This record gives sequence, structure tokens and C-alpha cells, in this order.
Amino acid sequence: MLKPESFVAGAWIAPGATATPVIGPVTDTEIALVGGAALDTDAMLAHARKVGGPALRAMTFHDRAKILKKLALYIDSRKEELYAINGLTGATRRDGAVDIEGGIGTMFVYAAKGRREMPDAQVYVDGDIEQLGRSGAFLGQHIATPLQGVAVHINAFNFPVWGMLEKLAPTLLAGVPAIVKPATQTCYLTEACFRMIVDSGLLPDGAVQLIIGRTGDLLDKMGPQDVVSFTGSADTAQMLRTTPALIRNSTRFLAEQDSLNAAILGPDADADSPEFALFLKEAVAEITTKAGQKCTAMRRLLVPAHLADTVAAALSDRLGQITVGHPDADGVRMGALASLAQKSDVLAKIAQIGTEAKMICGSLDGFAPVDADADAAFIPPTLFQCDDPDAAQIIHSVEAFGPVSTILPYHDVAHAAELANRGEGSLVASVFTHDPAVARDITLSSAAWHGRLYINNRDTGRDATGHGSPMPHMIHGGPGRAGGGEELGGVRGVMHYMQRTAIQGTPEILSAITGQWIKGAPISENPTHPFQRTFTEIAIGETIHTAPRTVSMEDIEHFAHFTGDTFYAHMDEEAAKRNPFFPGRVAHGYLLLSFAAGLFVEPNEGPVLANTGLNGLSFQKPVSAGDSIKVILTCKRKTKRTDTYGEVAWNVILTNQDDEQVAEYELLTMVAYTR
Repeated sequence: MLKPESFVAGAWIAPGATATPVIGPVTDTEIALVGGAALDTDAMLAHARKVGGPALRAMTFHDRAKILKKLALYIDSRKEELYAINGLTGATRRDGAVDIEGGIGTMFVYAAKGRREMPDAQVYVDGDIEQLGRSGAFLGQHIATPLQGVAVHINAFNFPVWGMLEKLAPTLLAGVPAIVKPATQTCYLTEACFRMIVDSGLLPDGAVQLIIGRTGDLLDKMGPQDVVSFTGSADTAQMLRTTPALIRNSTRFLAEQDSLNAAILGPDADADSPEFALFLKEAVAEITTKAGQKCTAMRRLLVPAHLADTVAAALSDRLGQITVGHPDADGVRMGALASLAQKSDVLAKIAQIGTEAKMICGSLDGFAPVDADADAAFIPPTLFQCDDPDAAQIIHSVEAFGPVSTILPYHDVAHAAELANRGEGSLVASVFTHDPAVARDITLSSAAWHGRLYINNRDTGRDATGHGSPMPHMIHGGPGRAGGGEELGGVRGVMHYMQRTAIQGTPEILSAITGQWIKGAPISENPTHPFQRTFTEIAIGETIHTAPRTVSMEDIEHFAHFTGDTFYAHMDEEAAKRNPFFPGRVAHGYLLLSFAAGLFVEPNEGPVLANTGLNGLSFQKPVSAGDSIKVILTCKRKTKRTDTYGEVAWNVILTNQDDEQVAEYELLTMVAYTR
């Protein structure tokens, strides 16, 4: 008997006298006791807001990213403990990998993105500087800083590990403490993973807390700096989002709800095409993985009308070969639903769908799961075919959250998009086509109704991630029925837990706030060339002014013949004069960049390791033979990359003999921390 505990204000709290028993979906017996203990929600919120939040905000994004990586490694080292109880949820080990490995992988991705795409600072700069006056003395900049409240994560039963970790990763990276509330049915697996997080000792006190059982009056105490992130049914989401405190305080509410996702087999596919085979393969996977208990599963299979019977026969045959039974039994490919209540709900929805479509696979007559009782929470893969999807209503509005899908014939691409859109908002729709025009037409017709469009064909190979696989790099959410929110999406996911603020002031003020040098802010000079200084020694705003160099006609012609760039503006005086941009023959832009490097580079060995990139290059004024150029090189920002070196971004400005700006760009160099 498992007895998962809550974690409140740094203390574990066991189930109380009124704990609720959890019935196992495989054995139909009690496997856990949950909740029943009074939890002090005031203490939880105070602990998060006054202890965990300040500790997280004192760190930089990179500090928090490093913790995420260490957490992922720690959980990965103990994942077999999670697999040991995964089968109690009804999931096979293969299904458990989607949950367990998927959650760990998401943390790794956010750790990497935090280091690569966010600064080693406490302020995230969002977008470019906006000049608000003519002189450049007053500027605007958007920034993002962590919310100073708490994130409450209310998770679904189907992914007890991934569901927690995919929300925690961007939340902690943002610098916001979290209170995790898993679904009761599978909370014991969430608690086992959460306990590992606490055991690791990597997070500061108050950064994470756990509620097993009911949330009590927690949501009634949410404020304007808090976030509630919910995954589950549309009915529950509607109930939660109307909590008076959330409305009164404009508390952020993120919802990822159930949706009637569609998969479209393109009209260019025939029964012998690779796209047809891919469609069948993914449909089987989406119907059977986690026993179809995925918010991203394919619920409606849209196929060309002339292929409907062919698809029905082929898919029925494949689904009929799926072995259903005890998740630990040899050869079993699909386990049980999460609970008997879930089974009852799915059977009721199957009956509703059956009023508009014929069942072609999945009869319960004679159904016998391997090494398990058919009266437990098992259902065979079930497939329907609807001959008149236009007249149907239930198929486009009722979701059986299990191994259930329906084949719908369509007449043309416009009809396919129309049917997909009748779901009124989905997390994902997929298109299996090799025709770019088909992909474009469906995108233009239906993208507004879907959070993600997954387009697969013969060319994607093994790189395709799968219709039902939310990736941490891409947003996970959708409009309408799908909840109207989004999660994940790389740094976009982090921004859900941060406040975007427009700051306005002088270049010096904005530079001090952002930690980045802004043109017009104070500069400093050092007698030692910056390329002879370590990453640590180089200061933001440190600047050098180079001596001038005159550009000759010989330079221009030599560069042209040496590189092969004999464009007429560099070689033909009369033709160049006819060009409205040039006064006559001019120097190559890349010749100017080469001369600039020669002016500011220190040739001797030093802490600078490599030039790794150039951003935002622009040319403002042509340079003719006889003109001279000089360079202003300024340290713009610094970002740690590894344990031995970091990236220094330099603002490079080229001016001519009249101090007019000729070109500007950002130079990236890798610089060692030590000599």
C-alpha cells in the first residue's frame, strides 16, 4: 500500500485519517491511500513567496539552468525506481518511457536553452532598443523579470512525471517557486519523482512544494503575481478559471485541455505511397500509446473518400494485432486505462460516438486481456467509420479519452480543413502529404484552429517527432476547446512566468538595468588591449578607438580579383555612377570588414579563442578610393558558455574621415576565463 505524502513548507505530511483509497486499474484492488490531511495553504504560499521566490530570483538564468541540468541527471540516475511503480498506473514500460524519459528530456532541453538563449543575468532583454526621440538621449527597451508570486501547477493523471517536469522546468528557469498538485489517481508516481527532487538538495528551500489530495482554499488566495497552470478536462478548466480570486486579481491562468485532434491523409497519397504507410503507423501509435490517454492523440482520421474503406481495413487489421493486457506481461503492447471510472467514461463516450458511426474494430465480445481480468480497466483499441461527417455532431464534439478514433472521408483539401476545424480548437493536427501545395492550403485554411501543425512525409525520415509528441522547443497548447493557452515553446514557455515591462530612460540607465552596453551609454578605456584580457577582466562598455586606414583603388581591385567579386559597382566607374546608391566605384563591403578586423585585432596569443559569428551587419555609407576608415570597438555584453570560456559580444562601428558612420555590426568572440 503506497502512501504518498504532501510536501508543505519544507516538511513531509502523511495521509490523514480521511485518506482516499486509490484503486489500481490493473488489479482492481487498493494500491494507495491519498490525502486526508489538513494542509496549511497560508504557510505554503508564504513559504513560496517569502523564501523560495527571493532565493530563486537571487540567481541568474544560468544559475537556474545549471540546477535544471543537475536535477535531470539526478532523476535520470534513479529512474528505475519510477519504472518500478509505473505499471501500477496501467502503463507499459514503453508508455512509461514517454512519461519518464520525456520529462527528464524536457528538463535537459530547458537547461540547455537557459544557457544558450538567456543571459547570465537576472533581467531578460526582449527585443531591440526603441529610439523615442531624435537625439537618442531617451530610449525604450522591453525587459522581462520573474513574477514575485507562486506558480500552482494542476496536472492530469495520464502523465504523472512528464506533466510535472514540463511545467517545473520553465517555471524554475524563470525564477518562480511552484506548488505541484498532481491528479489523485496517479499521484504516487508524481510523488516518487518529486521526492527525488527534494532528495537531490539542489533547489533552495521553498522552491517546490507538493499537494497530494485536495487543494483546499489555495486558489482563493491567488494574487496578481501568481500563475495557475492547468492540464485536464475542459469542464474542470472552466470551473477553475472562474474562481473569483483569479478573476478579481487577474491571476494568470494557463489551460491545456482535451481536444479532438485531427490527422489528415493528403489527397496526393495512395495506398502504395510512403505517406499512406506513415499515416497508418502513426495512427496505430496514437490510438494505443498510453491506451489512448493522451491529450494529443488522433481522435479523427480524415482520409480521401475513395480511400476510406482501404484505410479502415488496413488500420483495423493492425489494431487487431495489438496485444492488450497486464503492462508487465511479455508481449503486451497496450495496458489499462488509468482507472475504472475512466473506463466507464470512455465506454459511455463510445456509445455516443456509435450513434453517428459504425464500429469496425474493438468489440468487447470475447475480449480477454493478457494476464488480467477483463473487468479491470481494459478496453481494446476501438475504431469507428463515419460515412457522413458533415451531418455528424457528436464526433466533432465528444472525446473518448482512450484508445478510440474515427475515420472520416473528405472530398477535397478545403473539405478536409473544414472538418478538422469543426473540432473548434485542437492541440495538434497532422497532415501526411508530399505535396507542398496541399500543406500550404491546409495551413492557411486551418492553422488558426490548431496549436501545432505536424506535417510528415517520406522526406522527414527518422527526424519526425510524432503527431502526439509535444516537444519542449515548440508551444504546446491550442485555441478554443484546447484551452486557449500554451506551454513549453522554449523561452516562450519561460515568459509565461515573467512580467514583460517597458523601461524608458537614458542609454546609461538602460545599460545599468539590462547589464548590456547601449549606444550612448558611458564607455571606458584600458591601456591593455581587450583581446589580451580574460573574460572576467573585460568590462561592459570597454572601448578602443583604432587608427585610420586609407582605402586605395589598388586595394579595391586587388580584393576584386583575389575574391572573384568583380561586381560592376567596384570595377566600372560609369556603371557605378548610374547606380543611385554609389557616387562611382566603391570599396566592397567585405573589404571594409576585413580592414576593420586588421585595425582592431590583437595578433598575439591571448585569452581570445575564436571569432564565432557576426550579427546585424549593415552598411550606411559607401567608401570610395581615397577615403579612410577607423573603428570603434565596444564590449556590449558577456555570456558564460562553458566552465572554461564565455562569449563576448562587441559592438563594431566603422566611420570615415569625416566621422560619418559607414557600417555597424555585432562581433562574437569566445574568450577564456583565465590566461
